[in-house]
Amino acid sequence: MSAQDSLRAASRWRSWEVALWLAIGLAPVLLGSHAALVNEIAILALFALSLDLILGYAGIVSLGHAAFFGVGAYAAALFAKYAMPDPLVGLAVGSAVAALLGLLTSPMIVRGTDLTRLMVTMGVALVLLELANKFDGITGGADGLQGVVMGPLLGRFEFDLGARVASFYSVGVLFVAFVLMRRVVHSPLGLSMQALRDNRLRVAAIGLSVQGRLAAVYTLGAALAGASGALLAQTTGFASLDVFEFHRSADVMLALVIGGAGWLWGGLIGAIAFKVLHDLISAFTAQYWTFWIGLFLVVLMLVGRERLFRPWTWWRRR
Repeated sequence: MSAQDSLRAASRWRSWEVALWLAIGLAPVLLGSHAALVNEIAILALFALSLDLILGYAGIVSLGHAAFFGVGAYAAALFAKYAMPDPLVGLAVGSAVAALLGLLTSPMIVRGTDLTRLMVTMGVALVLLELANKFDGITGGADGLQGVVMGPLLGRFEFDLGARVASFYSVGVLFVAFVLMRRVVHSPLGLSMQALRDNRLRVAAIGLSVQGRLAAVYTLGAALAGASGALLAQTTGFASLDVFEFHRSADVMLALVIGGAGWLWGGLIGAIAFKVLHDLISAFTAQYWTFWIGLFLVVLMLVGRERLFRPWTWWRRR
């Protein structure tokens, strides 16, 4: 089998994938009373998908992925308030601004060690947080950017208080992004990304541009993160300094750890698990929900994702 045939075979949709997407697409209808939670899960899943692209596939570690999330949120909110309230155009603007930020910061990312990347990415997010707080005449500062009113989706569907339209909108954007990323990871570029993750010296030895590919992947991941931030601002009608906070980067990292990095479904499964656990534990003990999430992560790392749901194998040797 040739390499092209192998890529074509790997890119074919499996029946379980189709079934899962049908279930996800029907979630806003079947879980109408929890449409707001479905919307939050879809936004976090898109955010996790963007991190998985740069971390799971390209091996670029990041603790400041919230920088692109926040830039996308503020860009979409400002565009809706001062230019045009159309959601789809605002989504494109948020994604484009975040992609531009990713392209401009990529030279600092493609060089250096993993520790350097961790510090640089976190530093960029902190700088943007302080800038958003400083220019409060534009961003609203600590009070946030208020008065963001979105127009109807596709000119027909008004955003409702029950988040039904918002959940359909976010799930639809997530599906489009998933299909796009599926094509990317099963393309020659996707294979070169995974080769970069495993051995960059070998990729450079065969004549491929390591820095160019890392910059391209980082820019694409930034655009997806910006889209998720734009969705949050559009569906809530609000953007605040919270979108740049460190916990945004930490939450998406936790979701990716739970679902598994290096495969596209990891971000989706992790986002669903993280948000559902958050919702259930917060309802039971809102003050100590982080304790139980932390305990779950410890068990997940020590026991292993595959063995977690088979307790009888915990004491066997690996």
